Amino acid sequence: MIEGSAAPPPQQALVVRVDFGGCTLRGADGSSIEATARGRLMGRRKALGNKVVVGDLASLSAQGERVMIDEVAPRRNAFSRRAAGERAAEQVVAANIDQVLVVAAVRDPEFRPGFVDRVLAQTEHARIPARLVLNKCDLSDAREWRSLLEDYGRAGYSGLAVSARTGQSIDPLRDACRGLRSLLIGHSGVGKSTLLNALFPDLALREGAVNLKTGKGRHTTTAAVLLFPEPNLELIDTPGVRTFGLWGVGAEDLEQAYPEFRPHLGQCRFADCKHSREPGCALLAARDAGAIPARRMESFLKLREELRAEAGAHGGRIREPDSRI
Repeated sequence: MIEGSAAPPPQQALVVRVDFGGCTLRGADGSSIEATARGRLMGRRKALGNKVVVGDLASLSAQGERVMIDEVAPRRNAFSRRAAGERAAEQVVAANIDQVLVVAAVRDPEFRPGFVDRVLAQTEHARIPARLVLNKCDLSDAREWRSLLEDYGRAGYSGLAVSARTGQSIDPLRDACRGLRSLLIGHSGVGKSTLLNALFPDLALREGAVNLKTGKGRHTTTAAVLLFPEPNLELIDTPGVRTFGLWGVGAEDLEQAYPEFRPHLGQCRFADCKHSREPGCALLAARDAGAIPARRMESFLKLREELRAEAGAHGGRIREPDSRI
């Protein structure tokens, strides 16, 4: 119900958090609404699953003292990943997103291109713009983070080297979020919550629970949550992840998820070129010429082999991805 009021619910509200069988939503006036989904939106385990996610616009109605979610409006996009476990299943993280901010550390932990490139491949599949945010740049030589930004810039991704500790480039990053709904995702330990605190100190994302009505308070990120740190700016904070499995992207179409590859696809000498050692490979020639970053080419080949192994695994068993590559 609407906190502190017995008034009827608004016709529509924005989903800001999803728990096992219920949701917290935000009305147009900023009110916080606790609601329960109709049975037809529940999965076999009586959990919402992918039918209602953060960022959805939901239609509401009253049922006695309860507020019910009746329907979810069509999504303009959705950011997904492969759910944890051996059986292949989709996990929709959030919907109706303007950009994905991939937060990575330069050091402590070391930069992991495999993780970053998986997330970027998923954003390409979902057709959601993405930006690379390199945190902890104060712990590395400037040549190191500049090299990373140059490589991903050649791949078509803008990026920023920031430091939550020193405040470097915090203002430009904040500006890059204004007017947009941004989803932040990062490997465990990259300092995403610290970075959010530096961006918006009033959030105080440390421990405890977020006040979903104001978007402020203490926080441990255990589920995706939509925050409103200032007017006309929305952030979807997600839990730090250890691994990231692709959804909807297979080994044979992975090359399409690397935008810097596209101008060269179809230009190889052999139609069935594997882009590994074949003579006349246009991708390898582009790599040697500097048009394709060597680290991106290497991560592509490793990820493609991983996807092939998953597809052909005995008995349909799918192993967890190795984000260390």
